[in-house]
Amino acid sequence: MSAPVVASTPTSTALADAAREIVEVGRFLSVRNFVPATSGNFSRRLDARTAAVTRSGVDKGELTEADIWALDIHAPPPPGSSAETHLHLHLYRDRPHVQAVLHTHSMVSALLSNLRKAEGELPLSDYELLKALGDTRTHETTVSIPIFPNDQDVPRLAARASETLARRPECVAYLIAGHGLYTWGRSMAEARRHTVALEHLLQYELETMKVRR
Repeated sequence: MSAPVVASTPTSTALADAAREIVEVGRFLSVRNFVPATSGNFSRRLDARTAAVTRSGVDKGELTEADIWALDIHAPPPPGSSAETHLHLHLYRDRPHVQAVLHTHSMVSALLSNLRKAEGELPLSDYELLKALGDTRTHETTVSIPIFPNDQDVPRLAARASETLARRPECVAYLIAGHGLYTWGRSMAEARRHTVALEHLLQYELETMKVRR
């Protein structure tokens, strides 16, 4: 499947560098079983108008550079791109500082987001690992992760997430109930750190719920 043509084509070096980062993070997250089968999708900003995004239907542990497309963040996603590309593009449009977006489908993110979806958010408090998230500098705080109902109408889901996040500039992640986790960062390294930290924090919360039953 050939890559789509974007209105403003980034340099081949920029796209190759981004593709290499995405391929590496795909392997890193795949071996941790965060993206089973062909689930998940990843992206990295290229410039003010374009982002490199994984195409649909590929095992994220087996990505190649040909599976990474340069897309116009202001245009509708082309055929063959992930159905959830809208969620990535909204984040790049809304948050100019965001340089990478990672979406995982781990068991704990799907389970816990379903269990807590009626609350609309998941508060995380008093964990040392909270200091891995954004600009958080102490465990003596609460970081709240929004939870959105799953929706097959992805543009509608993206608009809902965009509206909520506009009021939450501190957010570095959200959950989609029964689906998975979206995280982002000011670099691919930061987005990966947020993903790993949150996957652990979600596991802490799920285990705590078991103990308290």
